[in-house]
Amino acid sequence: MHSVKLDDVKHVYFIGIGGIGMSAIARYFAAQGKEVSGYDKTKTTLTDTLQNEGMKIHYDDTLESIPAYIDLIIYTPAIPKDHMGFNFLMQSGKPMIKRSEALGWISNEKKSIGVAGTHGKTTTSSLITHVLKVGGIDVSAFLGGITLDYNSNFVIGKSDVVVLEADEYDRSFLRLSPFIATISSMDPDHLDIYGDASSMIASGYKAYVARIRDNGYLIVKEGLLNVFTVSELLELYNRGISVYEYGYRKGQIQISDIRVENGRYVFDYNGLGKEIKSIVLNMPGGHNVENACVAVSVGILNDVTEGDIRKALSGFKGILRRFERVVENDKVVYVDDYAHHPSELKVAIDAARTLYPGRKLTGIFQPHLYSRTKDFVDGFVEELDKLDEVILMDIYPARELPIEGVTSEIIFNKMKNSNKKMVTKESLMSVLQDIESEVWLTLGAGDIDTFVPKIKEMLLKE
Repeated sequence: MHSVKLDDVKHVYFIGIGGIGMSAIARYFAAQGKEVSGYDKTKTTLTDTLQNEGMKIHYDDTLESIPAYIDLIIYTPAIPKDHMGFNFLMQSGKPMIKRSEALGWISNEKKSIGVAGTHGKTTTSSLITHVLKVGGIDVSAFLGGITLDYNSNFVIGKSDVVVLEADEYDRSFLRLSPFIATISSMDPDHLDIYGDASSMIASGYKAYVARIRDNGYLIVKEGLLNVFTVSELLELYNRGISVYEYGYRKGQIQISDIRVENGRYVFDYNGLGKEIKSIVLNMPGGHNVENACVAVSVGILNDVTEGDIRKALSGFKGILRRFERVVENDKVVYVDDYAHHPSELKVAIDAARTLYPGRKLTGIFQPHLYSRTKDFVDGFVEELDKLDEVILMDIYPARELPIEGVTSEIIFNKMKNSNKKMVTKESLMSVLQDIESEVWLTLGAGDIDTFVPKIKEMLLKE
């Protein structure tokens, strides 16, 4: 790969340009003055935005649509193996790299901050970006969601500090060499790649930690260091790496006195030689307090002042589809969240219960992937049963072919909550018309977000 120099690249072509991680890299190359084009299977709001920014995108997998002059091809690991354009370019002899290699190539010469964990990567990396930006550091960032403060998943900056999501999918994060690495959780996921949870830790997270640069930092949630042996930890200390645990009980970085005031979460922080009382966070949930704690810590390590840290966290507008309050008035609340794993459903539903106690809670859930539905059916059942009313959609397949016997009905039939309905995309809106509720949640990582404007319009009409 390194036989290609960035200066020599004039035209970059992306296979899967509409993906959230891919589009951030496409925006980076466009910001460098390169010509950018690409393929995606479906047209979305994001691909429309990219086209408005000057990128040429096609949606048909034909060889005629591929531009003749390409210096570099970047592809997503989610691309199907029978993709005609992918196979043609593979045989063309042109430089071709995965998304993760591109991120490593862009960031490994810089002072990078890698944000890892099964959940919370996008929120944590967006909070870190905002804390550093408000603190006067002209940071670049590659984010896994559209941050509402910058209206993008890519932030361009002139300093040598870059914030990256370190994604465990396809072992992508093993291409990065962060100066500061954070880990928020190691729940099992992507078992189609790792096989089982212990392999995910050994060949995933431990290998990622081993890539931290000498004299760098590891900020890790309390309890997660238990998976490391004494000799593995000694190896880090011998390389001058400072290791900090954060949490509520032990560790060098402490969160305490979490409370809800005026519909906002407030907490105290004590760590890295600083004590900051009553930080107001403009995002709900104890998990987001933990994510904010990481952002405060990274801010302190980069000499951001207490005043700027406070200002950044209280003013943070949030992220598209991360507990995004679409409607919030005296009569009704509507929140959209891309929760697609049982622990993410738990977080979204618990946050709604905490912020809007005593109100009727209706959730519309679209499961994402057949494999995940099969692996976590009992977890989905347990969380969805906590809603007052459940509307269950068909599984969104994304990159997968159907698995025999796996449909949304395996969740539906196990649920104890009798106030439940199965719907198709076609019937969803007519079913919702007949429901009375005070708090609405749309949940899922598929194309359920295409219904958000329609549901918003329905609720504002009432």
